[in-house]
Amino acid sequence: MAKKIPFLDTKDTVDLTPMIDVVFLLLAFFMVTTDLTQEADLGITLPAIAEPDPNATPPDEHIVEIAPSGEVSLNGTPMDNPVSIEMPQLVSTLSRLKGAADQVGQRTAVTIVADPDSLHQRSIAVLNACAAAKVKFVMFSQE
Repeated sequence: MAKKIPFLDTKDTVDLTPMIDVVFLLLAFFMVTTDLTQEADLGITLPAIAEPDPNATPPDEHIVEIAPSGEVSLNGTPMDNPVSIEMPQLVSTLSRLKGAADQVGQRTAVTIVADPDSLHQRSIAVLNACAAAKVKFVMFSQE
């Protein structure tokens, strides 16, 4: 028969009282040392809801579509070579459209509709073309 070892039969207990005392002391310490002043104003003003101006002219919106093959079309008209990075035809067309819109007091807005399978570089090239044509209102849209 196996000999019984007496210290294996004892049950260990952990006294949680000292740990609870330390937690309450830390809680009291942090409550006393915390500065209860209000946060400083960051100077950020949130935009208010503005009433639409009835005299405002809507933007002259143009849609640039980017196909998965890299082809770029402006309002359905193909532009430039699918591998062209500078996109001179798109820049000149957007500049001409922006100039015509500026003469009648309209804003020119470009919406880029990029296919999810198209390269990101094509979207960047279109953004660069918009910047070269000085078009400031550019947004992305899904199909």
